[in-house]
Amino acid sequence: EPGEAIIVTFDGKVHTRLCVPKEERVHAPCIFEYVYFARPDSIMDGISVYESRLKMGEKLAYNIMERYPEHDIDVVIPIPDTSRTSAVQAAYVLGRPYREGFIKNRYIARTFIMPGQETRRKSVRLKLNTIKSEFAGRNVLLVDDSVVRGTTATEIIQMARDAGANKVYLTSAAPPIRYPNIYGIDIPTREELVAYERNEVEIAEKLGCDWVVYQELNDLEAAVREAGENPEQAYESSCFSGTYVTGETINDPYFTKLHDLRNDTAKLKKLESTGSMQAGLPPGSHDGCENLSNDKS
Repeated sequence: EPGEAIIVTFDGKVHTRLCVPKEERVHAPCIFEYVYFARPDSIMDGISVYESRLKMGEKLAYNIMERYPEHDIDVVIPIPDTSRTSAVQAAYVLGRPYREGFIKNRYIARTFIMPGQETRRKSVRLKLNTIKSEFAGRNVLLVDDSVVRGTTATEIIQMARDAGANKVYLTSAAPPIRYPNIYGIDIPTREELVAYERNEVEIAEKLGCDWVVYQELNDLEAAVREAGENPEQAYESSCFSGTYVTGETINDPYFTKLHDLRNDTAKLKKLESTGSMQAGLPPGSHDGCENLSNDKS
């Protein structure tokens, strides 16, 4: 039920409680599931994740053509893996070829949750290799599902340039992430987000690309709704909008607590105290497995 809390204790007992009055309950699924977390073959609330990502790519392409009608994009390349579906459709609408320019090493953990900027930067180079022939002398549009800290995007843009790209453009299937998530996604503190207090021109300069185009939030929500059967469906999109379905505001004490738990310094101290920095493994790698602890204290 919307507004229901479920707690499973270590002894296997399940406790449930409806925490919101019936008249205030709103079914608002997390829209980031459709952008990134869910498998493309998933069906959630009657909505095909694959179809929603196709529509995200379509709306991105129309946005690019509106913003840059005289664009000189030669090729569209996804940043693997989640953005592939959106990139295919964006390339189709733009009338440009879709190519695979990056090959992914599947044994590296997610970089956006790794603590430490240098660790994240090095992990990107371990995570991806370029196919240089797809970049050499071309104006490349890179398609990503989202941009969080910008560490991955910055490194990938430089990899594209190192592979011989003439110009590098970046587009994101998600809007700028400017706010923390308080419902279970380990998105960093606001100050660590590349879109924090920056516009698209400033973000492009920070990332090192020629321009960047983000999805509009209303287009993202429309893409997901159009893939389903409920045109009035509400979504939880707080990391983009700063509006939280449970009523918190960005200045609440809870956000200070999150900052103390999630900032890079706190995470590194926690890893050092647990011995996770030993044996030369990247923090969060767990011998190549994903770290799903997600802010356990």
